Amino acid sequence: MVAAPATARGAATRQRIVEAATAEFAQYGIAGARVERIVTAARTNKAQLYAYFGDKNALFDAIFMASLERIMNVVPIDSADLADWAVRLYDEYLRRPDLIRLATWARLERRPTGHLVEDANRLDAGKLAQITDAQRHGLVRDGDPFDLMAMVIAMSMAWSPVSSVYSASADEPDSAHEPRRAFLRESVARVCAP
Repeated sequence: MVAAPATARGAATRQRIVEAATAEFAQYGIAGARVERIVTAARTNKAQLYAYFGDKNALFDAIFMASLERIMNVVPIDSADLADWAVRLYDEYLRRPDLIRLATWARLERRPTGHLVEDANRLDAGKLAQITDAQRHGLVRDGDPFDLMAMVIAMSMAWSPVSSVYSASADEPDSAHEPRRAFLRESVARVCAP
């Protein structure tokens, strides 16, 4: 049997570290996460983890930024239909509750106030430009585009793992999700109406 090239093996190891670290940070946060558990789950060693990511904090940063970018790519904004965007975010939180937990840990342990990330403009610029354009065309209400975006995202998280009332699960039947989706869609449409 021929060994896989080092780059393929390296990419596979790096991916295992990312997956193990995502689960670890989502469950335990930054302070509670343990590198030993991550390397054990990833079937690698600390030297390999540190070679790829530097240290535990840099590893969290990489995981967290990748999770934010994933949500942006998997659930791109539709400024002409912010209600649909909110429902698609709701569905993504069902599929990947770990992504919401990562954001919660970042808020709790890193940035208790202000933007969730230092480079928020890079992440939000496209969404804000689309909302501004939709406002210009009379598709959504006037007001600060950032506040409108923040409200839609907050509404989409009403049943997410950060809810203080109820956390929905992908294990629930679709008959439980459909009324929530309909209510969310109607609520966001009303809030965003011009």
